[in-house]
Amino acid sequence: MSHSSTPKALLALSALGIVYGDIGTSPLYALKESFHHTHNVSLTPENIMGVLSLIFWSLIIIISIKYLVLIVRADNKGEGGILALTALIQKVMGSNKHQLKVLSLLGIFGTALLYGDGVITPAISVLSAVEGLELIAPGLHSYILPITILILIALFMIQRKGTAAVGRVFGPITLVWFIVLGILGLLKIFAYPQILMAMNPWHGVNFVILNSWHSMAVLGAVFLVVTGGEALYSDLGHFGRTPIRWAWFVVVLPALVLNYFGQGALLIENPLAIKNPFYLLAPHWALVPLIILATLSTVIASQALITGVFSLTMQAVQLQYMPRVKIDHTSKEEFGQVYVGSVNTLLMLACITVVLSFKTSSALAAAYGIAVTTTMVITTVLFYFIAVHLWKWKHWQAFIVCSFFLAIEGLFWGANLLKIVDGGWFPMSMGLIIFTLMTTWKTGRKILSTRMMDIIIPLKNFLLEVTARPPQRVPGMAIYMSGHPDYAPAPLMQSYRHFNCLHETLVFLSVVSEGVPNIPMKNRLEIESPGGNIYRVTIHYGFMDLPNIPRELAHAKFGDKVFDLNKATFFLGRENLIATEREGMMIWREKLFAIMSRNALPATRFFQLPAERVVEIGSIIEL
Repeated sequence: MSHSSTPKALLALSALGIVYGDIGTSPLYALKESFHHTHNVSLTPENIMGVLSLIFWSLIIIISIKYLVLIVRADNKGEGGILALTALIQKVMGSNKHQLKVLSLLGIFGTALLYGDGVITPAISVLSAVEGLELIAPGLHSYILPITILILIALFMIQRKGTAAVGRVFGPITLVWFIVLGILGLLKIFAYPQILMAMNPWHGVNFVILNSWHSMAVLGAVFLVVTGGEALYSDLGHFGRTPIRWAWFVVVLPALVLNYFGQGALLIENPLAIKNPFYLLAPHWALVPLIILATLSTVIASQALITGVFSLTMQAVQLQYMPRVKIDHTSKEEFGQVYVGSVNTLLMLACITVVLSFKTSSALAAAYGIAVTTTMVITTVLFYFIAVHLWKWKHWQAFIVCSFFLAIEGLFWGANLLKIVDGGWFPMSMGLIIFTLMTTWKTGRKILSTRMMDIIIPLKNFLLEVTARPPQRVPGMAIYMSGHPDYAPAPLMQSYRHFNCLHETLVFLSVVSEGVPNIPMKNRLEIESPGGNIYRVTIHYGFMDLPNIPRELAHAKFGDKVFDLNKATFFLGRENLIATEREGMMIWREKLFAIMSRNALPATRFFQLPAERVVEIGSIIEL
C-alpha cells in the first residue's frame, strides 16, 4: 500500500479493521472477566469504579503513550513488530556481540509467543460473540460450540482467497462497530453520569489497596483491554503511524472508554448483569443484530491477526529463523497480504482444539494474556536499547521512561502468571516450542554452513585450476546456487569431478537476506565477472520480499548475452543430514534440525524456479 498516494483519512478508516480489530472486541469479555467469581472481588460501586479506573489508565498509558507516542516511532524502514524491532537492534548494536545475542533471543522469544496469541485471539473473540445467543434463548447453549467451530473453519478456508477484497469492507464495518460501542455506553452513562469519576486514578489505586492480593487476579483480566497493542505495532507498515494514531484518538479510544464506562454504570444499577454486561447494555430487540455485528467484528479481528501471523512467518523465513515454506501473495496492491497454507492449517486445527478444550470464553480468558504481556515486556526492554543507541537518548532518560512502563507491565505480567495453571500454560508452551524450533533452525543453518566449508574450496582456487587445465565447455548457461559467494559450490565440484566439463557460461548465484523490510527492484541484482564467461551474481532481498529468481534475472546481461531461461540450468545442492556427537548442538536438536530440513519447501519452489530447468545434486553431511 502506498502511504503517500492514499488519503490519510482513508488509511485511518482502513486501519480500524486491520489494526484495531483485536483491541476493539475486548469489551465483549474484559469487564465481565474482571469480576469473575474466582477472583473473590464483590460487585460494589467502589470496586466497579476501581476496575474502570484501571481499564481507563491502562488504555492511556500502555496504548496511547507507550505504543502510539513512542513505540511506533521505532520502525525499521517503515515496518513495525517485534521481529522488525529485533532486526533494527541488530543493525544499530554491532559492537557488543554477547549483548546483541541476548537481545536477539529475547526478540525471537517474543515473536514465538505471538503465535500463541494467533491461536487464542480468533478462538476467544468468535466464541465470546456467539455466546450472546444464550441471552436470546437459553436453549441455544448447546449450539454455541458447533457454531463457533463452523465460523472458524469458514474463516480459515477463505484465507487462500486473500483479504484484498474483504479488506475494503473491514474499515466501514469496524467503524459501525465502534459507533455502536460508543452509543451503547453513552446511553447508560446518561443515566448514571457519576461513573465518569472513575477517570480519577485514585479509584484504581484504592481498588488495589482495598483488595490486596485479590486485585492481582483482577489485573490479569484488566490486561485483556490492551492485548491488541502488539498487533497494532506489527501493522505499522501497512498504514503508517499518522493514520494509526488518528484512528485511535478520534474513534477507537473514545468508543472503548464510553462502552466500558457504560458497562460499569449498568453493573452498579444491576449487579446481576455481570452474566454478560456487554450484550445486556442493549435493549432486547437489538440483541440479534448486535450479535451479528459482534460476530462480524470478531471475524475481522481474527482475520487481521491471522494475516499478521502469515507476515511474521514470511519475515522469519527471510531472516533464516524458520525453514522455507510456500508463501503466496494474495493482493497486487497491498504487499503485506500473504497466505501461508501450512501455517493456516496448523492455526485452524489449534483454534478448534482450544475451543473444544476450554469450551467458554471465560475459560479461554484464563489462557489469554500471559503470552501478550510477556511480549510487551520484551518490547519495552528492546525499546530501551533503540532509544539509547539509535535515538541517542541519555541512559538515565531511557531508564526512567522504560522503568515506568516496566513497572506497570510487570504488575500485569505477575497477574497473568497466576493464570498459568488455569490455561496460561498453553500459549507459553506453544511459544517455547516455536522458540525451540526457530533457534534450532538458525543454529543448525550456521552449523551446516560450517560443515559445508569443510568440503568446498575457495572460488579463486577453482578458477585457477580451470584456467591452468581448461576443461571441455558445453553449450548453455549453468547457474550454481551457493550460500558462500567466495567458494565454489559443492554441486559444481561434484559435477566437474564426475564429468570433467563445464558449461559455456558459468554463473555463481547467492541470495542475501538483508536486515531491512524491502529492497527496491533496481537495487536487488549485482553482477561481476572475473573473466572467462564466469559471473558472480548476488540477489538482495528484504525480509518482507518474496524471492523470485527468474524475475530478478529476466533482464540481466552476461557479457553480450541477455539471460534466457530456456537455455539456463540451475544446479542445486540437496543435503542428507546425519546427527552426530560432533561439536555443535545437542544430538536431539540435530535430529530435529534434520527433520525440519527434510520437510522444508524445496529451493526450487521457494525461489520459484521452473522445475524442468533444475538439477539437484545430493551430498551427505554429518552435523
